[in-house]
Amino acid sequence: MALWNPIEIARRLRKIGLIGIGQRNADYVLMHNPRKFYPRVDDKLITKKLAIEAGLPVPELYAVVREEHEIAELHEKIKHRDSFVVKPAHGSGGDGILVIHGRRGDKYRRANGSLMSREEFEHHLSNGLSGLFSLGGQPDHLLVEYCVQFDPVFERVSFKGVPDVRIIVFLGYPVMAMIRLPTRLSDGKANLPEAAISVGIDLPTGTTKRGVWGSEIIRDHPDTENTIVGLEIPRWNDLLHMAARCYELSGLGYIGVDFVLDRDHGPMILELNARPGLSIQMANANGLHPRLAKIEALQAAGALSKYPAERVAFAIEHFPTTG
Repeated sequence: MALWNPIEIARRLRKIGLIGIGQRNADYVLMHNPRKFYPRVDDKLITKKLAIEAGLPVPELYAVVREEHEIAELHEKIKHRDSFVVKPAHGSGGDGILVIHGRRGDKYRRANGSLMSREEFEHHLSNGLSGLFSLGGQPDHLLVEYCVQFDPVFERVSFKGVPDVRIIVFLGYPVMAMIRLPTRLSDGKANLPEAAISVGIDLPTGTTKRGVWGSEIIRDHPDTENTIVGLEIPRWNDLLHMAARCYELSGLGYIGVDFVLDRDHGPMILELNARPGLSIQMANANGLHPRLAKIEALQAAGALSKYPAERVAFAIEHFPTTG
C-alpha cells in the first residue's frame, strides 16, 4: 500500500526533479511571462511576423483569411498550390489544423488520403473563423502557409505526418528538448494527446534517447518498427541558437519553441508556447527542476548572459540527458 501513497509518490517525484502543472504555473509561467507579451505567442500571425523581423526562418505565408467572404476567394489564391496548411491563429493542441497534400479535380486531398469537397473545405474554414478551434472560443483568423516536407532522416520513424521538435527555453537558456513523432493512431499528427510519440533528445548532442507512447516506454516506432533511438537531429546547433533567440523575440522567460525540419529549407520555427506541457520530462526520463534551478542560480548571482551563443554553450555543458 505504501507504494501508492500519494504523499510518497509526490516525494519520489520531487526527488528526481519532476515539476507539476501547479509548480510550473506558479514558479515559472506567472513569475517570468508578462501577460502583456502573451499575444506574441498566442497569435501565430504575430509570432510569424516577429520571427521574420528577427531573421528567423518560418514557413512561407500564402494567405490570411479574416472574413467569411474571403473563404470563397481563397480557392483562386491557392489554385497553383498543390499542398498547403490551414491553421487558426489562436489554435491550441493542433485543433483545427488542416493539411492538404494534393488535389483531385475540384476536391482537396488531406494528409490521411481522404478527399474533401469545396463545400467541406469552406465549412471547416468557417468553423475556424467562428473560433471553434481557438483559445477561449473567440472569433479567429486563419493562416494558409507552406506545407513542410520533412527531412529524410525522419522517413523511417514517422507515419505520414511531419515530426516536430520542442525545446524548452528558460530566461534565454535551452533546458530540455524532445521530438514528437506522428503515428497511425494520431492520424499523422505530431500531437501527444492524440497518440503521437514523445522522444527525449540529449541536449548537448541532438541525439534521440528513449520514447514514450501513451504510458509505454518504447525504442521502436509502433508503425514502421524502426528504432527511434540514436537518431541525430540535423542542424541541431542551429536549432539551439534559434530557440535561445526566441527569448528576446517573445519577451517571455519560460517558453516552448516548436520547430520543423524541412528537406529543402532546413529548420523553421512553427510556433511558440507560453505554457509548454510537462510530458517532455517523461520523454527524457529527467526532471526540469534541477535545470531550471541552475538558471535561477545564475539569475540570483547576476550572471545571466545577454548573448544567445553563450547561453547555448552553458546549456550544452550543463544539461545532458542522463539515464
